Amino acid sequence: METDARRVPWAVGVAIVIGVVAFSWPLFLRPDSGMSATQAPIMFAIVLPVVLAIVLSEVAGGRMDAKVLAMLGVLAAVGTILRPLSAGTAGFELVFFIMILAGRVFGAGFGFTLGAITLFTSALITSGVGPWLPYQMLASGFVGLFAGLLPRASGRAEIVLLAGYGMVSAFAYGWVMDFSFWPFGIGSDTQLSFDAALGPLENLHRFVLYNLATSMGWNLGRALTNAALIVLLGVPLLRLFRRSARRAQFVPSTQPAPLAE
Repeated sequence: METDARRVPWAVGVAIVIGVVAFSWPLFLRPDSGMSATQAPIMFAIVLPVVLAIVLSEVAGGRMDAKVLAMLGVLAAVGTILRPLSAGTAGFELVFFIMILAGRVFGAGFGFTLGAITLFTSALITSGVGPWLPYQMLASGFVGLFAGLLPRASGRAEIVLLAGYGMVSAFAYGWVMDFSFWPFGIGSDTQLSFDAALGPLENLHRFVLYNLATSMGWNLGRALTNAALIVLLGVPLLRLFRRSARRAQFVPSTQPAPLAE
């Protein structure tokens, strides 16, 4: 049976709150306030327990059994292998569509966990560990999380829904990743720079211009990749995931056991 997306564990709510704080701080704090890229180890120390808490809450709530845990490990391994093969050139990414389809079938908690683990393990094998990693884990986790909260649909409508979400989430991933480090990305003497003396709305306006000028091509490439892969592979993968999501049922045999000789 497919996981009910409306059943969201409390740990997912905690992850959302942490993500809002981690990505929106430039609107409210100065770069020298202590909440900066140098605090990445603290963010990393927060994200890992949250991922573990989500897994435990999913298991305790009956939304994740042995088969689903095994599928989590398999999909994380697949994503870890695919990410180095798609190094992000021109936004070409092969890992996000798997998070979207898996989050759709297995639920928000599974989607968040898969996204965070995939980015963590792939960073280890690609030497991609840095102050950006905990933010990547959160952002990719949210890609899978919100896929599990999409409205119900079936057939062609579901593929259209997921492809559209793949495009929107691709832009959102790029936006929040850029936004978390934007105050340090360029100097302070341009019209696109963060200015602590300005209000949140003016800084947000500057960020939009900065993002359009620097990241639009990458985000568009990621969006088109997500949509194309979901359209091409969505139907068979959704069928496979839903077959794996069915709980095992053990029915007593009606045949008498043979007598021992």
